Amino acid sequence: MKNVDSFADHAGSMAAINDVISQLKRHEGFVGTVYNDSLGVPTIGYGINLKAGITEREASMILEERVRKLRLKLPMVIRYWQRLSYKRQDVLINMAYQLGVSGLLKFKKMFINLENCWYDLAADEMLNSLWSVQTPERALELSEIMRNG
Repeated sequence: MKNVDSFADHAGSMAAINDVISQLKRHEGFVGTVYNDSLGVPTIGYGINLKAGITEREASMILEERVRKLRLKLPMVIRYWQRLSYKRQDVLINMAYQLGVSGLLKFKKMFINLENCWYDLAADEMLNSLWSVQTPERALELSEIMRNG
C-alpha cells in the first residue's frame, strides 16, 4: 500500500506536474506557428494538435495573455496613453486584438483626434473605416465608448 500512497502523493504534487511539464517541453519543443507534425497533423506550441481544438478555458488563457501583452505594448507606441481613460484604453486594446497593433496604427486620423482629446471626432473616424463596414456592431459599440469614455 505504501507504493500506492506515495504514487498518489507524487502524482498530485506541483513538483510532479512541473517535472512532467519540463519533460514534455523538452520532448515536444516549442514552435510558435502552425506546422505539420510527423503524421501531417496541424500543430502549434508544444505539440498541440489543432484538429483536436481547444477548450474554452484554454482559449480564455490565451486571450488573457494577449490582452496583457497589448496592455504593455500600446503605451510604448501611443505616447499619450496614460491620458486616456481606462475605457478608451480598452477600446484601443480591443481594436488591436482584432486588427493587430499595425492595423490599429493605420487609424491615423483617429489618433490625431485622440491626441487632441477630440473624442467625438476620434469616434467618427472609427466609423469612417473599412473596419466599421466589416464589423459594424463592434465598431458602433466601441465608437460609443470612445465618444463617452
